[in-house]
Amino acid sequence: MNGTNKKVRMITFSGLFAAVIFVVTLIHVPTGNGYTHAGDGVIYLAASLLPMPYAIAASALGGLLADGLSGAAIWIPATIVVKMITAAFFTSKKDKIISLRNILAIIPSLAVCIAGYSLYEAQFILGGISASTLTAAFLEFPAYIVQVAASTALYIIVGLFLDKIKFKKYFE
Repeated sequence: MNGTNKKVRMITFSGLFAAVIFVVTLIHVPTGNGYTHAGDGVIYLAASLLPMPYAIAASALGGLLADGLSGAAIWIPATIVVKMITAAFFTSKKDKIISLRNILAIIPSLAVCIAGYSLYEAQFILGGISASTLTAAFLEFPAYIVQVAASTALYIIVGLFLDKIKFKKYFE
């Protein structure tokens, strides 16, 4: 496959992943000032299959669309940054989707989710960084833990299935 065909293929897969991230994120439960969903599991999958720039673009676009079209547009700036960083923790360079490296990537993903959204909430939603706004924002961490747990379950279940049918061969 020549370089142009590969780029078109990766752009196409990126668009498909952005759409799936959007749809799965729309299936959410309102929590605190935001909502909890399993869409990050699709971000983990995209980042385990696509080369980094494509995974980052799909993650940011899917999250942006979900926030923008579900009435949570105020969260778009945080979502773009958090989802881009989240995708960067995973690798598509392993033989399988579910690898030790990708499982361990969930840990910093959780930290970025909690810190990124909490700091954003304190600054831009609750009125500025102070002890009280930081405390209030970081008290939402159980919702982020549920979000990452649900996303992890989705990622592992779907990833193991895709590894079983050797799905990564379509991304080589």
